Amino acid sequence: MKIPPVKGTRDFYPPDMALRNWLIDGWKRVSVRNGFEEYDGPIFEYLKMFQLKSGDEIVEQLFSFEDRGGRKLALRPEITPTLARMVNQQINSLPRPIKWFSVPRLCRAERPQRGRLREFFQWNIDIIGVDDVLADAEVIFCALDYLQEVGLTPDDIVVKISSREMLAAILLSIGIAEDELEPLYALLDKRSRLGEDTFEEMLTKQVSDENRRKKILELMNAESVEQIGDFVELSETAKESVDELQRLFELLDVVGVADFCVFDIGVVRGLAYYTGIVFEIYDKASQFRAIGGGGRFDDLLKQFGGPDMPATGFGIGDSVLEILLREKGLLDMVVPQKQLDYFVAFTDKQFFQKAIEIMAKLRRSGAAANFAYKSTTLSKQLKQASAQNAQKSIIIGRELSDNNELVIKDMATGEQELIELNKFFAELESESK
Repeated sequence: MKIPPVKGTRDFYPPDMALRNWLIDGWKRVSVRNGFEEYDGPIFEYLKMFQLKSGDEIVEQLFSFEDRGGRKLALRPEITPTLARMVNQQINSLPRPIKWFSVPRLCRAERPQRGRLREFFQWNIDIIGVDDVLADAEVIFCALDYLQEVGLTPDDIVVKISSREMLAAILLSIGIAEDELEPLYALLDKRSRLGEDTFEEMLTKQVSDENRRKKILELMNAESVEQIGDFVELSETAKESVDELQRLFELLDVVGVADFCVFDIGVVRGLAYYTGIVFEIYDKASQFRAIGGGGRFDDLLKQFGGPDMPATGFGIGDSVLEILLREKGLLDMVVPQKQLDYFVAFTDKQFFQKAIEIMAKLRRSGAAANFAYKSTTLSKQLKQASAQNAQKSIIIGRELSDNNELVIKDMATGEQELIELNKFFAELESESK
């Protein structure tokens, strides 16, 4: 009986693994050049850690279990709580600001859909200890630094930016009660995925007052930060948040990514821990789910028993990103193919053992080398070399036994040259230094 993979998970055959490594290597390279250090944590944590951050309802959204000691644990659905726990453990010894990144494997007990899996990889970038919108600009720049590197342009993607703090101040000023904010955020977060009639119907159930409901609908139509004041009178807190947003857009212009960014008051992010600037990255045609998103979470460390410390960051998953890059035809150009430096072939089975010896010496010298496991014709061996994308083939035959020479064949041009064995390895060693 053939056993399939669990729904919502993936098998990574060598070509798939090459793509995964290419994505992750790019994330890591961009993180390091933007000044971030890598961290990681355990793949499972105490269940209460996720309940503390997201409430008891999170239990239905993750894979939880009880170990032999009766401890309630869960596979991590995200890494931000782990980040908070780790930072709090060594808060007094960590230099500020804390700029960390991670590429965790995450699991969520969700209904699998295109671009939404139960197991996936996610690039996380976080800055802790900077109470300035410059940090928010930096994490957005970092995300776009990578997305531009892989070939995406302002015609392909857009970063939609808003402020949870600003929205809260405005909603409170028009008469929405504080305990009504979180349910309203959840509805506003779904607005772009609902039809207009459905959204208004659901809004009516949550906000019974027609005047307040009308103001919310008007507010949702604001196309720029400057237009916010045209719809409602701004409180002092709301004005400060508007000023912060305007400065963010100025900074994004300074670092050269403003063409990717727009204001969208409908972006509120579904997670409750966001406190200020929030953003989401989408394909320009809005065909897919969000590529990634993030924002400011100034209260998270305090929620986990640590100090009151500002923080901001983002996460980008591999699933939607891969779909988008494939649709844009970008993967075929960038994902490296398997490639050998040398394939060691032999003209007769009497040279088979010598071929193995030279193959091993090549590998110890740092070259990627392979050979044929069975004694077969030279033409078949060279076909294997081509199939494995070898740059050169080393052919061992009479030349080695007579003059201690190797035949080196360039697989692209077909040209061959003779080189003395010791000289070949001396040159190879010199090149590798």
